[in-house]
Amino acid sequence: MGANNGKQSGSEGKGSSSISSDLSSSTDQTSTKAPKNAATSEDSDLSMRTLSTPSPALILPPHPHPLSPLLPLSAPFNSSSSTSSSETVAMVHATSPPPFFSATHSRRRATRDHHQGASVPIDLLPDQIFLDVFARLPTNQLCRCARVCRRWYNLAWDPRLWRSIRLTGDVLHVDRALRVLTRRLCQDTPNVCLMLETLVASGCRRLTDRGLLTVAQCCPELRRLEVAGCYNVSNDAVFEVVSRCPNLEHLDVSGCSKVTCISLTQEVSLKLSPMHGQQISIRYLDMTDCLALEDEGLHTIAAHCTQLTHLYLRRCMRLTDEGLRYLVIYCPAVRELSVSDCRYVSDFGLREIAKLEGRLRYLSVAHCGKITDVGVRYVAKYCSRLRYLNARGCEGLTDHGLEYLAKSCPKLKSLDIGKCPLVSDAGLELLALNCFNLKRLSLKSCESITGRGLQVVAANCFDLQLLNVQDCDAPLDALRFVKRHCKRCVIEHTNPAFF
Repeated sequence: MGANNGKQSGSEGKGSSSISSDLSSSTDQTSTKAPKNAATSEDSDLSMRTLSTPSPALILPPHPHPLSPLLPLSAPFNSSSSTSSSETVAMVHATSPPPFFSATHSRRRATRDHHQGASVPIDLLPDQIFLDVFARLPTNQLCRCARVCRRWYNLAWDPRLWRSIRLTGDVLHVDRALRVLTRRLCQDTPNVCLMLETLVASGCRRLTDRGLLTVAQCCPELRRLEVAGCYNVSNDAVFEVVSRCPNLEHLDVSGCSKVTCISLTQEVSLKLSPMHGQQISIRYLDMTDCLALEDEGLHTIAAHCTQLTHLYLRRCMRLTDEGLRYLVIYCPAVRELSVSDCRYVSDFGLREIAKLEGRLRYLSVAHCGKITDVGVRYVAKYCSRLRYLNARGCEGLTDHGLEYLAKSCPKLKSLDIGKCPLVSDAGLELLALNCFNLKRLSLKSCESITGRGLQVVAANCFDLQLLNVQDCDAPLDALRFVKRHCKRCVIEHTNPAFF
């Protein structure tokens, strides 16, 4: 009889339609029992059609969740237990859930145990409770839950749970994982997945243009894409995403060294959109460590992404003041801008940035060695609503620059002037007497700062929450004075006598 059951199970699997994909499974080391007819080689797995959803190890390395121990996740599935290069085949049924652990049988057994005085099992919980729990699980655990029983299968693939996909892992076959997931999510609406809005694949170094093309073709409602550190992604993939996903608002391509522009044209040199007036709706763009980005590329980005409000260009060391001029012309709504470690940005660039006027709230020019009091004066004069300024390592900044900030930017809340050796107590006192709302102040390695300046800050900035005086000549009594007047302040220091 056991043999007959096995044959029936096999025939049922062959009859149902499925999607197969080879994925690398190297991070899930959980030891589980595999079904008797489950083969371990790739060729044998291709002939078996009884798995209902990708093994969670093929999607994400397991991350324990506080709620996960409450769930019976001991359903059989194939997992890799050898090396990081082992291959596993994942099948996704398009129609039928797994045949094992019937939900009806579970409910009958739960009712019998309940009448016998046993504790109420998890199977008696309503569907809404399961959905609330599943909504808190990462992608790999959600796939694992879909393999438990018929009821869990149907609940795990509820469209409301698949508005976001988060993938991690250096050795993960992300392209194949995305192909499997998008095909399964397109079951009810062929060739299009209308529920997916967020895709996070940061750190997945094996992600290529092919994987992003799959997402672009199937997920037109995508609003958020994060592929930080995926250095195989190029301009072609970004073009496909922004041209096919008109609602995309958040894009993080930091560390993608092959990305040099973002536009609606495959020709980088073309500035105007040829798509009948269509514009890219991106508002948040992070291109940190895109080392190949130049002024020409920034010109193209600004011309196509006119709705930008948050732009981060840290360590894009080929940018100059000319690129910032293009940015201000096309993107007047920028609120947050970072050009840290852009060594060619000078006071002329700050003069262009100052044209953003009252809209600018956040500015980082850390380690831009060509910036002096002249550029800071432009920003302070025209950007009076500035809340955050990072000028660490700008060695040309002096007390005069702080005076401009103190008199023109009274709502300043965070200031970093670390490693500015020309800043002294005089400038610090002017700042403290005008910027009462200051909450974060970094004076790291400011050799001219003494206890007198710190006491003035503590006596006027009662809401101070963070003070960094590492490598400063800060005496013990001054640190105690700060602690006494700013009770919520965290003091970062290098004085071993203060604790």
